[in-house]
Amino acid sequence: MADRITLEQEQAEELVKKYGSPLYVYDEGIIRTRCREVRALSSYPGFTPNYSAKANTNIELLKIIKSEGFRVDAMSPGEILAEEAAGFGPEEILFISNSVSVEEMQFAADRGIMISVDSLSQLGQYGRAGLPKKTAFRLNPGIGAGHSAKVITGGRSKFGIEKKQLDGVQEIAARYGLVIAGINQHIGSLFLNSDEYLAAAEVLFETAFEFSALEFIDIGGGFGVPYRGTEGRLDMGALSQKLSQKIDDFTARHPNKNIRVMVEPGRYLVAESGILLGTVHSVKENYGETYVGTDIGFNVLMRPVLYDSWHDILIFTTNQKTQKLTITGNICESGDILARDRDLPLPAVGDIIGIENAGAYGYSMASTYNSRPRPAEVLLSPDGQDRLIRRRESLASLSGGMC
Repeated sequence: MADRITLEQEQAEELVKKYGSPLYVYDEGIIRTRCREVRALSSYPGFTPNYSAKANTNIELLKIIKSEGFRVDAMSPGEILAEEAAGFGPEEILFISNSVSVEEMQFAADRGIMISVDSLSQLGQYGRAGLPKKTAFRLNPGIGAGHSAKVITGGRSKFGIEKKQLDGVQEIAARYGLVIAGINQHIGSLFLNSDEYLAAAEVLFETAFEFSALEFIDIGGGFGVPYRGTEGRLDMGALSQKLSQKIDDFTARHPNKNIRVMVEPGRYLVAESGILLGTVHSVKENYGETYVGTDIGFNVLMRPVLYDSWHDILIFTTNQKTQKLTITGNICESGDILARDRDLPLPAVGDIIGIENAGAYGYSMASTYNSRPRPAEVLLSPDGQDRLIRRRESLASLSGGMC
């Protein structure tokens, strides 16, 4: 099994011809492999992997991940509905809210879904609203990690409750008769070294002893994948060894011998399974720079514009001579750049381009900016068959709400 989805030129061209361009394509086998790697992190009977669904909420992918024994978290009512459609029951969903309305909390509560609050303010709102007595909260352990300052969620960030505010959690819970049944945390996204993750886990484990009725703790996710082909992989074997020891030490000391210990990967399960195919529509030179214009604008893939993120790029062409190219999209913004000054084969108009590691935060962050429909999504089964798992939006659907 390859680390990333692989397509030959003929296959890429056939998929685009069949389903249109641009096009998200996913490999089911890679998703299942990544799921099993995460499940193998610990042998503790209460070890429970959750999928952080915001990475990719396609219902068919959610079904695959559920079939691999995962639960799931949600950040919104929309994600909850997608997860329910994929077959997840209320006991398998954790609503990790962030600055949400009481109405959104009620939406989850009405479905029997556990709610985690993000602040003392929201815990107070939860209590005043008369929502279920059992709840959870998000801890900010003061440790962060991630590929961009925009995705580091531990330490100085908008997320979670500081350790110095734990007395406030206890006071609000007592005031409203709430039971703190869970604590979760997440330090950031896309780390390839697990030191900070393990250090944050220690903070969570120690915090757990301050709440006597805990049923679960969630260490969080953020497991990275190598976006550059030259990067090394996260050592899951070493992480398993160290994390398993910490879990064993914690559960040996904790009075609830059935406490669940959760992890919460998103990107790790789906990123490498996806490739985004597009078509070259122009090749031009402006002021000494060669621009390759494609139909993959930042409405289709936001990450390079939002985070200055790197994605390896494939040019499906017969030309093997490389030169410096800047790959752009078709959006009316000068920042609509997928990659700048890359050594790549010069394509011709009509050639297919592939953006690798596009399975996470690709379609889920796509938009209809410039009133362009979002692309289709296709799944490749282990036997090589392709099937449509989301239809391409139409121009008619975009105009449906117009006067």
